[in-house]
Amino acid sequence: MARELVYTGFMSLDGVVDSPGGKEEGHRSGGWVLETEFVPEVFALKGEELAETSALMFGRRSYEAFAPIWRDSEDHAAYKDLPKYVVSTTLKDDELIEGWGEITLLRSVEDIAELKRGEGGAIFIHGSAELARRLADADLIDRYHLLVFPVLLGEGKSLFSKAEHDKRQLRLRDCASYSNGVTKLIYDVVR
Repeated sequence: MARELVYTGFMSLDGVVDSPGGKEEGHRSGGWVLETEFVPEVFALKGEELAETSALMFGRRSYEAFAPIWRDSEDHAAYKDLPKYVVSTTLKDDELIEGWGEITLLRSVEDIAELKRGEGGAIFIHGSAELARRLADADLIDRYHLLVFPVLLGEGKSLFSKAEHDKRQLRLRDCASYSNGVTKLIYDVVR
């Protein structure tokens, strides 16, 4: 059985996934997740995901942003021993952060397709909008876990490609709305 590739992320109502944690991530309106009223139930999805996660995947920029923080974060301690895959054509093995468990570099969409054909559980992609778009265009994403925030950003990185491709049908697996206006949407890609 093939492994599932799951994209998980925070998204604005207008489809932007850019800089949810802060301006230092590059977007002029960065930090929009932290500017939304905190409701613990919203983030219960992250705990549910952890129970299902067998490995993590990142593009280079998300890896470089998350790795130094998540490696030493008590909130992310459960990720430490999970295998991690970083997709990059330029990152070198000696540039990988130490002390964050097994990290493997993947160089191409073909490498990811091969990984998916192997044995194991779900691989969760965090952040990494550009990687997610490339993988969706290659029909490699199996599921989306989205927390949609009630904010319109007007510009920034979009999760979904504008590239010409065939229509893809999604099937709603789960949804919920919360008192702060955030909506949880979990979709399976129909094949």
